[in-house]
Amino acid sequence: MQRIRECHDGLFEGAVTERVIGAYYAVYNGLGYGHVESVYERALAIEIVRRGLHVATQVPTDVHYDGQLVGSFRADLVVESRVVVELKAGRSISPESELQLRNYLKCTQLEVGLLLHFGPRPWFRRLIWSNAARRTDPRDPPYPPDLSLRTLVARRPSATQLSAPASP
Repeated sequence: MQRIRECHDGLFEGAVTERVIGAYYAVYNGLGYGHVESVYERALAIEIVRRGLHVATQVPTDVHYDGQLVGSFRADLVVESRVVVELKAGRSISPESELQLRNYLKCTQLEVGLLLHFGPRPWFRRLIWSNAARRTDPRDPPYPPDLSLRTLVARRPSATQLSAPASP
């Protein structure tokens, strides 16, 4: 855990990603390799909440092209309305998985994503997509700046939200 903490000191959203990565290793060590992605998703959500963070699962997000809605996707997890987490389970991970996470970040106002692979050996990648790099074309509206993902999740009842229990 100390090594993870050192790696995340000073990183953007480092405090959140450190706790998520710690939860990931706890789940990986507890369940091992070979389960389907949905099992890891549920276990990781439980462990993230146990670590005092808010998590939403299967968060729907729209994809726009030229100002038109062209599709949607569901992010596996969104932690603290600040970090997108994409899970992969299987023997290997493809380069497309990282592109998928990058596209998730491009379609939201979120800037940090974690790609967590529950394979024969644990593996993760941390990605950043800066809001400053986003297109400013008025025909390409991701979300109004005053609309947070927390608000979007609250509007879409198909996302499951889990919160840490309140302290007594």
